[in-house]
Amino acid sequence: MLLIECPWCGPRAESEFSCGGEADIARPLDTEKLTDKEWGDYLFMRKNPRGVHREQWMHTQGCRRWFMAQRDTVSYAFQGYETFARPLAVMEQKEEGQSK
Repeated sequence: MLLIECPWCGPRAESEFSCGGEADIARPLDTEKLTDKEWGDYLFMRKNPRGVHREQWMHTQGCRRWFMAQRDTVSYAFQGYETFARPLAVMEQKEEGQSK
């Protein structure tokens, strides 16, 4: 089971969370002037990187708050999280031999 650390509630089971997809996607300012292709690209086209990636997560079965997490898509390891009120906080590694 994957443990995700909620910034407010602490470590919880993955089943308590919902992934909101890629983080840092800016909504176009003048949507009326977008072509159908441009609007479709904004709505549906996302990166699918191998490696470190920023995502939005919601603690749906807990505090119901949104946060952003930095995660390695190869190992599934969460490297840190960011709330909308404060910047990236690096999580401490629990196992010996891993760097912070």
